[in-house]
Amino acid sequence: MIGVLAQIYTDGACRGNPGVGGWGVILFSGSEERELSGSEEHTTNNRMELMAAIQGLRMLEEESSIVLYTDSQYVCKGITDWMPNWKRRGWKTASGHLVKNRDLWQELDLLRAQHAIEWRWIKGHTGNPGNERADALANLAIDRFLETA
Repeated sequence: MIGVLAQIYTDGACRGNPGVGGWGVILFSGSEERELSGSEEHTTNNRMELMAAIQGLRMLEEESSIVLYTDSQYVCKGITDWMPNWKRRGWKTASGHLVKNRDLWQELDLLRAQHAIEWRWIKGHTGNPGNERADALANLAIDRFLETA
């Protein structure tokens, strides 16, 4: 039986692509609100978008029903449309190339199997409070990394 009903807002950012990247997550569950962010030295925007979704799902302590919001078409289409074909082809694209970021896609696939997730794409930088806060967390993580580098 699925327990907690949660909303998760995720976002990734990168200064340079590749460059220093950050990810941000906000989890809303009942009256609880939690934030999490992190950074990496040499990464891409797509990896940070994936990492945000992964970290958001890792925050859940039990099987949950979730609406996960992302402004990344890459994440949303990848998990809902492209992944079944990638898996069927041995993690290769339709053109026969290896799927980029396979390590993160596989981790995300394992995590999503533990929950009932509705994946929702939202347009970024349009005033959605959850998306704006996740974006701010991702950029703050980059700022913190650069301050200590």
